[in-house]
Amino acid sequence: MNIRIAQVGDVERLVDLVQSAYRGDASRAGWTTEADLLDGQRVDADMVRKAIENGVVLIDGDAAACCQLERRDGYAYFGMFAVDPTRQGQQRGRTMLAEAERYARDEWGAGEMRMTVIVQREDLIDWYVRRGYARTGEVSPFPYGDERFGKPRRDDLAFETLTKKLG
Repeated sequence: MNIRIAQVGDVERLVDLVQSAYRGDASRAGWTTEADLLDGQRVDADMVRKAIENGVVLIDGDAAACCQLERRDGYAYFGMFAVDPTRQGQQRGRTMLAEAERYARDEWGAGEMRMTVIVQREDLIDWYVRRGYARTGEVSPFPYGDERFGKPRRDDLAFETLTKKLG
């Protein structure tokens, strides 16, 4: 898998990829769907452009997987992780996550990676735990009322922070 740093010219492809992995009927082809939890968009072009400008977005050569990294105070934040739902189960997610950890550690000197995951996504949390991430118990509210993050289908959504020390 050829992974590179995304450029502004990749924005629309990235929006399509992230949307297809998490929202709508197309997302149901994979296991990362949030279609039962949220309707609407997951990201928009402006959000992706800002991610590229304010951090690093990694994308594989055929735009089947991506993630976002941000430098934060004392750690790297991992987000906007998506794998084309028709290509999940091919090690693309594992490979992208490993490259994100390598990049944060080797290029930025980050000693820790953090992310937030919707608490109702136990299957996804378990996937991260199997890759060395620890649940912190730190929970933050879902941004209800901000449709840039989707239209909730339930009223109990929240995020849990996961963390991993980087070699």
